[in-house]
Amino acid sequence: MNIGAVIAEARERNALSQTELAARLTMLGVNVTNQAVSKWENNQTLPNAQQLIVLCAALGIYDPVGEFTNGRAGCYKGLNSDGRRKLEEYHRLLLESGRYALREERDRARRMLPLYSIAVSAGTGQFLDGENYEMVEVGREVPEGANFGVRVAGDSMEPRYHDGQTVWVRQQRSLMTGETGIFLYDSCAYLKQLKAGKDCMLLHSLNSRYPDIAVSPELPLRVLGKVLN
Repeated sequence: MNIGAVIAEARERNALSQTELAARLTMLGVNVTNQAVSKWENNQTLPNAQQLIVLCAALGIYDPVGEFTNGRAGCYKGLNSDGRRKLEEYHRLLLESGRYALREERDRARRMLPLYSIAVSAGTGQFLDGENYEMVEVGREVPEGANFGVRVAGDSMEPRYHDGQTVWVRQQRSLMTGETGIFLYDSCAYLKQLKAGKDCMLLHSLNSRYPDIAVSPELPLRVLGKVLN
């Protein structure tokens, strides 16, 4: 088994110099020099297990066992070079179809959440219609605890939140002082920070050009949720 020759052939197949391969490995977390790559290819030293795994990923080696045994084992067993290419091509087609992705990983990364099309007002207090929303697919960029999203309207919460921005919200009925949330007050929905005033609670705007909204004890204040982003 000539491991060095396999590494050299795969490197040349990827049109990489030894220095470029060393740089690619370093980017993937394996810090090696071009001299180390040269020693591998000349069979003076061998990559350790971690280095070999990352090396195969960097060089696009689909079946390491088959590659390093020249088709005597692994997925490549019994296949010539044309057969190996067809196997790799079929593998790519399966991945690109999306039908055979690892279900657990895909479901954990992607999920559907309601996004309200009537914006939460960060200025004038537009009403949040609980029925008017669309379901959107989101990924890891959205906090895990979010239950729904709303689009901001206005600039009263700048510089943190901007007009047209989507904020992601965890539905809950109460907030601590200082937390930012979505509130329903006097039939209007607001994106505000909850603050304690001298005699009442306040819906505070981060933009100093907007006055705080004093919450009257005669009008119920409903917390719709806590903003997570």
